[in-house]
Amino acid sequence: TMKGNRGNKSMKINKLIVMGLMAMAVALPVARAEAEDKTGFVDIQKIMITSNAGKKAGEDYKMAFEKAKKAIQGRESEVVRLRDELEKERPTLKEEVLKERELAYQKRARDYELFIKDSEEELQKKDRELSSKIIPEIMKVVQSIGAREKYTMIIDLNATPVTYHAKESELTMRVIEEFNQTYKPVE
Repeated sequence: TMKGNRGNKSMKINKLIVMGLMAMAVALPVARAEAEDKTGFVDIQKIMITSNAGKKAGEDYKMAFEKAKKAIQGRESEVVRLRDELEKERPTLKEEVLKERELAYQKRARDYELFIKDSEEELQKKDRELSSKIIPEIMKVVQSIGAREKYTMIIDLNATPVTYHAKESELTMRVIEEFNQTYKPVE
């Protein structure tokens, strides 16, 4: 009976070991699948606005905008003054002089419109230039976090419509902190 008892215990232990190994075999692929499907989320626009480099770029853009606005307002004042003078003097001007003044006014008005268009294009160019310096550097930080923490993917919330994401998967503030520490703009 001792031998039979020992055999039963041995079989029970073997069954437990086998069951344990089977449970581990089932659990490992699940754990591995979870590790392979780690998704993070960032808000690149928020990083651009909130980071130190983004704030500096925003200030640079604002200065360019204010400069353009001032120049536009100066030209607008001139066009308005010409129009008002023309309307005021219209009844007293000879037809030849009136046509000449109208043409001069129309030319100034066209120049003003072209100046506005050029100013808008310059501001857009400035915005692209500032973004093109910062965004690749932000992406380096995002990629570094992704590789270091083994994310499968990190999604920009502005680029892709995301109906729901877990707040603990939100990496925006971490990217801002790391970007502020590591990014040194080239002057």
